[in-house]
Amino acid sequence: MRPARSLFPTRKAASTAVAIALVVSATGVIGAAASGRPPETPLPARVTGAAEFRLPYLKDADIRSIAFDAHGVPYSRPVPGVPSGLPTDAYGTVRVSHYSAERDTTYTATGTVDCLVTAPGSATLTAVITEVSAGGPDWVGQRLGFSVQDGGEDKPGKVSRDRVGFSWDGGVNWATTGADAHMDSVNSCMAPAPFAIVTTGGYRVRHADLPLWPTD
Repeated sequence: MRPARSLFPTRKAASTAVAIALVVSATGVIGAAASGRPPETPLPARVTGAAEFRLPYLKDADIRSIAFDAHGVPYSRPVPGVPSGLPTDAYGTVRVSHYSAERDTTYTATGTVDCLVTAPGSATLTAVITEVSAGGPDWVGQRLGFSVQDGGEDKPGKVSRDRVGFSWDGGVNWATTGADAHMDSVNSCMAPAPFAIVTTGGYRVRHADLPLWPTD
């Protein structure tokens, strides 16, 4: 009977394999250096898309939507005490639209993105509102918070897995209480979890880990 071959290499065979692997790895590094190609850098975080959504506690004929075009640009917005800026610095635009069926009027608001942080499939961002249409809420100059869940590609006939959240009244906390407005301007990148289910459209989140702080 012929002896069975061992599933585990001998010490000599293992040493040979390691040596070959080191040579191959070194050859790859030398080849990349010789080609003059710069080392690859990860793509920055990004949130894009537009969607209509429904609120969990309100059933009406209104149409609400939010559009995002937000891009991470770490360490690009110096602030007092932090001249390098922050790893969550970002730029871009948020547009909010609310069609009131009762008034047959659409109100809009536009904001400038100032902060973005992501995780795989989700994001939180903030924007300072710069413009509100006539008759809309008194938001100009306030920072609002937004959150997004990217549930992936939608399947035909299935409810979207995307969700969106926002920091102002009329969403979750005060929708059924009849209380006065409780919204205050939020701090950078603060927002509730994405609680509103997308009904039309969708969002895409490209995740990027926050970079290390500069050492200079």
